[in-house]
Amino acid sequence: MTGQGRRRRAVALAAMGLVAVLAAGACGADGGKNASDSGMPAAAPNAGGAAKAEGGADQDKAAGGSGGTDLRVDQRSIIYTGTMQVRVEDVDRAAREATARAREAGGFVGGDQRTSESADARAELILRVPADRFTALIDGLAGLGKQERREIRTEDVTEETVDLDARIATQRARVDSARKLLARATSINDLVTLENEVGRREADLASLEAKKRRLADLTALSTITVAFVGPHAVTVEKEDDLGFLVGLRGGWSAFLSSLTVALTVLGAVLPFALMIGVPVALLIWLARRRRARRAPPAGPARMVPGPAGPVPGPTPSAPPPVPAARSGP
Repeated sequence: MTGQGRRRRAVALAAMGLVAVLAAGACGADGGKNASDSGMPAAAPNAGGAAKAEGGADQDKAAGGSGGTDLRVDQRSIIYTGTMQVRVEDVDRAAREATARAREAGGFVGGDQRTSESADARAELILRVPADRFTALIDGLAGLGKQERREIRTEDVTEETVDLDARIATQRARVDSARKLLARATSINDLVTLENEVGRREADLASLEAKKRRLADLTALSTITVAFVGPHAVTVEKEDDLGFLVGLRGGWSAFLSSLTVALTVLGAVLPFALMIGVPVALLIWLARRRRARRAPPAGPARMVPGPAGPVPGPTPSAPPPVPAARSGP
């Protein structure tokens, strides 16, 4: 056989071997897929552990999906709070209209404070309405006059609600277990101890349930605080936090506060000073007066003799000088 024939034979054998390897791999893949689909364990040594780990992960994922927080917007617990100020022509009529609209929406009035002075008429209402009517009612109230201020705040309490549900379920189980132990108590000491434990657990459960009801109320009913002001009412605008006048106003307020504190302290100390200081001052005055009476009276000052000195008088003037006599030649 020539060299060229050998090469052809070798190429043919290699091609046949490659086809056989590919066919075996395809069969193995199909077999593994069929085994996994039919629930049969894999033949590899670590396949069982891998399958168990994947199954546990799937179970955890399913548990988290069923018991975790639903991320859909319509399933979340959101607290809506709105604050607005509307200037109207008739404050009382606007307040009555707002009250009627809140009741029509299925809510109620949680607070009503009004000032009837014509120059500074003002009405502040706190309305509690269902969350799905919150936006519509806000827009309706703004249409009663000229809206000057609006502020809407939201708070997502979904995680807190889910956590409270889990804690309530756990606490209920603890209360049930404590009650079962209390039913099987045989001694007085055990009975007293278990009764205290049951009372403590029931108090914790009641506190958690109160928090849950509070959150449910805030999420079910939104809060709108609306202030209706008259056409000539003066409203306080938000001031800057910096500036000379702001600092001066703050310093004057601090001075008045300090003066108020000082006067308060003085008023608290004054009764003690009157009750104690006046008798003490009177005793000191009496003691000084008695001491002054016991002291001897002062007489005339005695003359102390001293050395005799010249009698003061006019100083005699010196005689004029006498000229010297001249001697003869």
